[in-house]
Amino acid sequence: MSYDPELHHRRSIRLGHYDYSQEGYYFITLCVQNRACLFGEIAEDKMELNPAGKMIHKNWNELPKRFLNLKMDECVVMPNHLHGIVKLSQIKSVQRLDQFKPSGTLEHSIGRIFQAFKSITTHEYIQGVKQNHWPSFSGKLWQRNYWEHVITNEYELYFIREYISHNPEKWASDGLFSDNKLQSPQGRIQDSPLRLSY
Repeated sequence: MSYDPELHHRRSIRLGHYDYSQEGYYFITLCVQNRACLFGEIAEDKMELNPAGKMIHKNWNELPKRFLNLKMDECVVMPNHLHGIVKLSQIKSVQRLDQFKPSGTLEHSIGRIFQAFKSITTHEYIQGVKQNHWPSFSGKLWQRNYWEHVITNEYELYFIREYISHNPEKWASDGLFSDNKLQSPQGRIQDSPLRLSY
């Protein structure tokens, strides 16, 4: 499917009035710092995960064990980023299964969930560097923030699922492809589904 600016484009700051612990579907993109290709490669329009990429995919799919109000939908781990759809449900009393103890009313918000994901995967990646000689990274594994989009209807949900599932086929023209150039952090990323959010 082609990039649809009406579907995938939004303002470059998060919605100030929106409660990101609210029930619903969210389209998330997480990017590796400096767009380093650490998770595998595209071969014949398919993503081939290396051990680091398999670790990322595993931890993504295991997030509902840590956040019981979370369900996973379509996802793809790319060489230097991850696209995924998640669904939050409203659970009044969630029994946590991990060691993370966030405070305040946003403990199961999108921001809290992916803060935990980044911490977990960074720790495991560092272990992979030390024990299995994975390529090292400079500074941080992940970019400081992430892209998000609140999915508002079934039409959006369908087309974003299609966008994610066909992402490997479009790698060479992807704005996150390492040979392509990014504009300023506040600007639009070429052929990216969303703007960078701060």
